[in-house]
Amino acid sequence: MPAHGKRIALRPGFGPVSRQTETTGEQRGMQASLFKELTCALGEGPLWDEDRLWFFDITGHGVGGPRLYCLSEGGSVTEHWDGERMASAAARTAKGGLLVATETDLMHFDPAAGIAESLCPLEADNPITRSNDGRADPQGGFWIGTMGRNAEAGAGAIYRWHRGELRALRKGVTIPNAICFAPDGREAYFADTRLKTIWRWRLDADGWPVGAPAEFHVMQGEDSPDGAVIDETGSMWLAVWGGWRVQRISPDGIARERIELPVSNVTCPALTPDGRLYVTTARQGLQPSELDKQPLAGSVFLAEIGQRGIPEPRVML
Repeated sequence: MPAHGKRIALRPGFGPVSRQTETTGEQRGMQASLFKELTCALGEGPLWDEDRLWFFDITGHGVGGPRLYCLSEGGSVTEHWDGERMASAAARTAKGGLLVATETDLMHFDPAAGIAESLCPLEADNPITRSNDGRADPQGGFWIGTMGRNAEAGAGAIYRWHRGELRALRKGVTIPNAICFAPDGREAYFADTRLKTIWRWRLDADGWPVGAPAEFHVMQGEDSPDGAVIDETGSMWLAVWGGWRVQRISPDGIARERIELPVSNVTCPALTPDGRLYVTTARQGLQPSELDKQPLAGSVFLAEIGQRGIPEPRVML
């Protein structure tokens, strides 16, 4: 990844309420199908872009380093880019290309040219942290979380990039996840995976948080919240790390039906306008004996959920 302000060519081949529990009101759901068999160490950050799916292997141990993938609707790897630094989340931008969050900066990436330009540092002076979950907001901003490389308690934060400004929104987060937004743009959601808790935060007309966030949903047992996306009805589709599923959580914070996967470490969903839910997964944290039982861990899965997604907003650079 480039240093701040420097343009580089990336080599082809880079590195895109009240307390409730997950059992309240839960219904049996459907099975996701395999979309693309891969061995991502830490598949994350899926982004649907009209007719293609971007996502990352943050650590990329299975391919020698961090990698950004681009898949066609048919599941073919149309392109991939390898990078020297970890990258975890992306958004489309108003000027074209992608905004990409790396372990040390936010950058603008032009896939056609293979050129990346750093926009601003992201905790570049903190060697123990990296980027994690992120998503564009309806007002043209981009929220991004950071975390300790070894999930050090309270080492992370949540930031918002908006029209050239990066501002810290919340400090003392351990593993920021589940960043997503209500359809009307008036509320944001985020989780701290370590605390097994998702919060809801009211936003002003420009997309900045107002007041303190309210607890929205709390998980129990071995399940932990990972990435999430909101459908057009306001329901959250939540990847459950260690839970073998994506869980729908209704706007009142109650867990409803589930989408079951044949792998335990489910990381993040992306939802298309016609109701296709793509889901990334990870091999990280699984012992060899567990991988023997989960040979598809690190692959991408697909489910038709019958609820339409909201097109991902474009970030104003």
